[in-house]
Amino acid sequence: MSQPAFDFGDEPNDDPTNPTYTVGELAAAINEQLRRGFTDGVWVRGEIDGLRNSGPHTYFALVEHGDAGKAVLNVSLFAPMKRNLTPLLKRHRLDLANGMKVRIFGHLDYYAPNGRLGLKMAGIDPRFTLGELSQARDRVVRRLVASGLFDANRRHELSAVPLRVGVVTSVGTAAWHDFHDEIERSGVGFHLAVTDTRVQGEWAQESVAASIRTLSARSDIDCVVVIRGGGARNELATFDAEPIALAIAMSRMPVLTGLGHEIDRSVADEVAHTALKTPTACAAHLVDRVARYRDEAEARWSAIVEAATRDSEAAWTRLADRAHRVARRTHAAVERADERLTTRIQRLRLAPTQQLRLAGAGIDRRRQVVVSRPSAVIDSEERRLDAVAARVATLDPANLLRRGWSITRTADGEVIRSVDQIVDGEMITTRVADGTLMSRVDGNDGATP
Repeated sequence: MSQPAFDFGDEPNDDPTNPTYTVGELAAAINEQLRRGFTDGVWVRGEIDGLRNSGPHTYFALVEHGDAGKAVLNVSLFAPMKRNLTPLLKRHRLDLANGMKVRIFGHLDYYAPNGRLGLKMAGIDPRFTLGELSQARDRVVRRLVASGLFDANRRHELSAVPLRVGVVTSVGTAAWHDFHDEIERSGVGFHLAVTDTRVQGEWAQESVAASIRTLSARSDIDCVVVIRGGGARNELATFDAEPIALAIAMSRMPVLTGLGHEIDRSVADEVAHTALKTPTACAAHLVDRVARYRDEAEARWSAIVEAATRDSEAAWTRLADRAHRVARRTHAAVERADERLTTRIQRLRLAPTQQLRLAGAGIDRRRQVVVSRPSAVIDSEERRLDAVAARVATLDPANLLRRGWSITRTADGEVIRSVDQIVDGEMITTRVADGTLMSRVDGNDGATP
C-alpha cells in the first residue's frame, strides 16, 4: 500500500502504525478478520423476515426484537448450499418462511459491492425450530386449559344431520377440491357456505380466526369446518396460533377440522369438536353422519312398518276370532230364544183356558159365598145403619129444642152467643121447639117480649 505524502504538518498517511485502506482493501481486511475471528463459522438464532427467492438463491433477514431494539443480520442461501439443505428440511417437514424461528450456521461475509455485512448460510438446526414450535404450542394449550376453554367446543352437540356447513378454507386449493369432491360424490344435499380464507403466511392467523367467528355468528349453519392441505410443519403452525384456537373454543356451534396430513395435530385440532386427519376425511365424516342418520331413520321406519303390519295382522286375527265367537254365540242365543219363544207360545196357547177355568172357579166360590151369607150380611148392615141413625138423631137441633133448648138470633139471623152482640132496643128472635118468639132488648138486664 502506498499513498502520496503531503506536507501538512501531519504524520505520513502510509505510516504502518496508522495505515490508510482503499475500500476494497478494507473489505478484504474485514473478511480476513471475520475468518480469523470465526474460523469454524458461527451459529445464529433469530426470526426470518423478508424472505425472497432470486433465481436459485434465497435471501432473508434474521431479526431479533430485544429490549435494546431491533437487530438485523442479512442472510444469503446460495444454490449449492440450498440443494444440500433441502433434504434435511424435507425430512423434518420444514420450509423456510417469514416468521419462522431458526438456528442457522454460516460464515460471516462483508460484501464489498453493497457494503453490507451478512451471513452465508451453510446449515440449519431443525430441532431448534421444532422445539420453538412445540414450546409456543404448549404455551397456548396451557392458557386455554387455565381459562377453561380447552374443551368448550366439544360441549356443543353436533346435529345428527349436519347438512348446512360453513367452510373455512382457501378456495381453489387441493384441500378445497378434495373436500368439495367428496361432498359432491356423496349425493347428499349439503349446503356449503364457504369463506375464501388465507390459510398460510402473513395474516393467516387473523384471517382464519375472523372467518370462524363470522360463520359461527350465522343462524343458518349446523357446524363450521376448517380445512387445509398438507405442508411444512412451520406452515401448519399457523393453526397452533392462539387467535384461531380462541375462535374455535368460543364458537357457539361445533367446529370440525381437517388440517394437513394424517401425522399432523395442531392446537386447532385439540380444541375442535371433532378433529379429522385430512380435508377428505372431514367431508367423509359429515357424509357418514348423515348417511348413518338416514340408515337409522330407514331402519326405524321399517321397524315401525313391520310392527304396524304385525299388530294389524294380530288385530285382524283377534277380530276374526271374536267375530266367529260372536257369530257362534249369536246363533246359539237365537236358537235359545227360539226355544224360549216356542215355549212361551205354547204357554200362551194354554194360559187362556187355564185362566178362564181358574176365573170360573173363583166366580163360583164367590157366588156360593154370596148365596150362603146374604141374610147375615143384610142384618149386619141394618144394625150398622140403625146405629148411625141414632147418632144422627142425637145431633138433630129439633130434638135438642124439644128437650128445652132454644136458639136466639139477631134481626140479621146471626146466632147470639154473647151479650156483646146486641144493643138496647134491638129486635131478636128466639126459636123454641113449637114456635118462634120476637123480643126487644131493654137495657142490660134482659129482653122483654
